[in-house]
Amino acid sequence: RAGSGKRGDGRLHRVLADQGAIRQAVAVYPLGRMEWRRRQVTDSPRQPAYPVASGTTPCARVPREGYRGATTGREKGRAVDLFHTLTELIDLRSFSNLWYWIALAVVWSSASHWVMGVPFDMVYRARKQGGQAALDLEAITRVNVNRMLYITEVSGHWVLGMTCFVLAMLGMLGFYYGVEFAQAVFLLAFPMAIVGLINWNSARRINREGLAGEALARQLTITRLFIQLVGMVAIFVTALWGMYQNLQIGFLG
Repeated sequence: RAGSGKRGDGRLHRVLADQGAIRQAVAVYPLGRMEWRRRQVTDSPRQPAYPVASGTTPCARVPREGYRGATTGREKGRAVDLFHTLTELIDLRSFSNLWYWIALAVVWSSASHWVMGVPFDMVYRARKQGGQAALDLEAITRVNVNRMLYITEVSGHWVLGMTCFVLAMLGMLGFYYGVEFAQAVFLLAFPMAIVGLINWNSARRINREGLAGEALARQLTITRLFIQLVGMVAIFVTALWGMYQNLQIGFLG
């Protein structure tokens, strides 16, 4: 019993000494606790984990390799947690994400309702009621037509160049390098660029011919019909490509 008591006291003293060394190391380098404990367990219990100079702590020579620019363990942990949170909230597997298909439906319903920035319910009301409703339709159409033509004259070349650059970049990233997020954005952006051309062509015709009244409502209706046709084709192609990607890669990645 006396021998066992001495051995127990010796173990207790060693545990207390180890805890004191850890506290001293953590006071200087707070995030070296796990690394220091691992080195103590794997190395000899009677030898320090690192060659320690006088006046320094055992963890003074712990290599501090950061995570993507992080210089301390705390920054490394925060960077890992932030990246994990972002990858959970923003799923780059777009075709298996329900929010992508909701966004696709919202985009095309909005593009079909707002023809050249004019809500299509005003066309119905102008045809049914006439009078002030028709004047309101002509006024809001004139404002949006003049705005589109002014932007085309001032910065049309820049808008065309940037649009082509972004579409080419998304196409290369998506269909050449296989980035699914770029594929999803391209299948949204490219048909919307065609919709923009349809609206711009219709605005030029309205401004050139000075359409008003029933002729203006007919032109807006034809423009909406073309937009709906482009939307049907785009949704069909997007659905086929999305199902192909989900079947090829798998629903759970």
